[in-house]
Amino acid sequence: MQSAADMTIDTIITHPGGAHKDDFLACSLMISLHGAPVLRQEPTDADLEDASICVIDVGELHEPENNNFDHHQFPRDYVPTCALTLVLQHLGVYEDARMFCDWLEPAEWFDTRGPKKTAEWLGVERDIISKMNSPIDITMLRRFASETKHQAGEPVYELMRMIGEDLLSYLKGVRDRLDYVGQRVQRWEISSGETTFSALFLPRADDSIDEASSGLARYILVNELDKEIAAIIYPDSRGAGFGLARFNDHPNLDFTRVEEEHDVHFAHNSGFLCKTSATEESRLKEFLASAWK
Repeated sequence: MQSAADMTIDTIITHPGGAHKDDFLACSLMISLHGAPVLRQEPTDADLEDASICVIDVGELHEPENNNFDHHQFPRDYVPTCALTLVLQHLGVYEDARMFCDWLEPAEWFDTRGPKKTAEWLGVERDIISKMNSPIDITMLRRFASETKHQAGEPVYELMRMIGEDLLSYLKGVRDRLDYVGQRVQRWEISSGETTFSALFLPRADDSIDEASSGLARYILVNELDKEIAAIIYPDSRGAGFGLARFNDHPNLDFTRVEEEHDVHFAHNSGFLCKTSATEESRLKEFLASAWK
């Protein structure tokens, strides 16, 4: 069976008029995979029946086998689902996107429930939604909506291609980092006085990952360890030693308490982080115990 990325798509159709984040991003994903032109027009019945034409956010059909991805026909009380939701599901990356892209669920709510309901769901005042608007978003959506056709070589199209590529690359990268961390991470129990707390340690390896600290943090959240872990220890990307950081700004860790140690070359003045040339696990555990207050 063909994967979603292997299916041949010659044309992408989305609705005319105003553009929204869900249709813009859904089109960006398809552009990055297929390099097809985007037409902003109402689809015909023939378009909807042709699997080589991808119809996004219009047409009132959700038929992945025919590359039709509209959500407007769903009932009002349907779980918040937009065109981007449907395309991500089709590509097999929706669950990872929901887990790793904090902006996705609010985008689903905003597109399907509007700003007032989204603000209520987020627990903020209605005007906060408008205050979060970016001129980048405004310009990109306006420029996307202003033309009836977008094709390769044009600035808006090529930026959409980059956005789609970066989103898929990010989702693959974060999943790869999670798998890497899960295979190597060690849990330490650190004693300091009469208290014991938990930390996660990622050893250095020849194939060490970039952004090891964010990989550890995401591993903690995905595995619901955020109430248990106080600190993370990870290979320093700028040296042979390690970085030590408090997780979720844990109030009982202050790494300025070890800043005078001869093998600590940096401690942030807010106390949330330090860097050390030390590589022995026993020495790293000493720093953690000394930083506890």
